[in-house]
Amino acid sequence: MNLNFKNKNALICGSTAGIGKASAMELASLGATITLVARNEEKLKRVLSDLPSDKGQEHNYLVADFSNPDSLKETLNKGITKNYHILLNNTGGPKGGPIFNADLTEFTAAFSQHLLCNQVLVQAVVPGMKEENYGRIINIISTSVKQPIEGLGVSNTIRGAVANWSKTLSFELGPFGITVNNVLPGATATERLDQIMVNIGKKIGKSPKEASEIMRSIVPARRFAQPEEIAYAVTFLASEAAGYINGINLPVDGGRTKSL
Repeated sequence: MNLNFKNKNALICGSTAGIGKASAMELASLGATITLVARNEEKLKRVLSDLPSDKGQEHNYLVADFSNPDSLKETLNKGITKNYHILLNNTGGPKGGPIFNADLTEFTAAFSQHLLCNQVLVQAVVPGMKEENYGRIINIISTSVKQPIEGLGVSNTIRGAVANWSKTLSFELGPFGITVNNVLPGATATERLDQIMVNIGKKIGKSPKEASEIMRSIVPARRFAQPEEIAYAVTFLASEAAGYINGINLPVDGGRTKSL
């Protein structure tokens, strides 16, 4: 199986922490040249200095604000100077809460940050992918695509929209050697999960540690994922070996999702 990414360029969003950073590190270790994308330049510089470059890569980064699609488009128009073979769409999820209580601005902000910015990114890189006759677009979404998660009303709604956008895109881009797939992480040991455990603990009158233990107990694997484990799935879908996998939702959740 070919997992050699030499001469492949990857644009990795949300790459200063968690799943995005782990994916950038893994792809770089296998030879890919990485462009990191996030809003915090100091964090970008730190990750850039840590990226493996022993295969002659010259990595770089773009500072981008995903709260404004027009600003993102301007950044990409100025910053993209080469063809990309891999795009990882990865952005932090909307805040939790019951859907009935959600303000309309929460929906519009999440729709803009996730779906509209994904569209901007795809439109920026697909022409180059068509020239290369090779493209891997991978979206980090959520298991809520298959099974809505209680207390994440806005996220459930927007994630479902992104999944349908992605599936539609897979039909259109498949003839050009470009695949579009979604990775659906379960509970993953990131800073966001730590905050979720705090919130759940407050809701049920438990400490964050107790909330974590309860959450782990309902995962068949009895543990949370490490970001690197999600990155391994991303890396496979980005490879030549996954060229006939297109338009799927891949849960990486330790078996927690009960739907098929």
